[in-house]
Amino acid sequence: MVRFLLALLLLVVPAAAHATDAGWALLRDGGHVVLLRHAMVTGTADPANFDIAKCPTQLNLSARGQQQASRIGALFAARAAPIERVLSSRYCRCLDTARIAFEAEPEPFAPLDLLKTDPAEKAAQLAAVMTEIRGYSGSDNLVLVTHLENIVALTGVSPREGEAVVVEPQGDGLRVLGRVTF
Repeated sequence: MVRFLLALLLLVVPAAAHATDAGWALLRDGGHVVLLRHAMVTGTADPANFDIAKCPTQLNLSARGQQQASRIGALFAARAAPIERVLSSRYCRCLDTARIAFEAEPEPFAPLDLLKTDPAEKAAQLAAVMTEIRGYSGSDNLVLVTHLENIVALTGVSPREGEAVVVEPQGDGLRVLGRVTF
């Protein structure tokens, strides 16, 4: 059993490194859309007194999350991955990830907030994000900082905190072109 787990680990690690290299190659070229899950946070759920306008009432970036966001920005710069625009969920953990990583004020974009529970509202949110992605035609990269459930709903991919998923429109949905882990 131990040999099996070791063999499995050896197969997975190079695949993750390859996926990251392929993702960076896409980002260096520019013209892509990046779904970025916010960096590491302090807990697992927003407190009962949650208020989107008040960061102390929300789940926020941990010290490791702040370091991770800084590393994300440093790697984008070091890898010469050009950023044209950064849109973010209005949740403080997303806004702070964007601010720290890209050293600029992101554009708050409500459709990137945690998905609504009402099916019609959820569908409208996802449609608004898809409209933004389909309408993008810049030469640099568009970064959308959001949450796990949003990325899963849009792509079927379950990224780690601080992971980037490079996408393009395909049919009614999105095609994943690459991933970058930080």
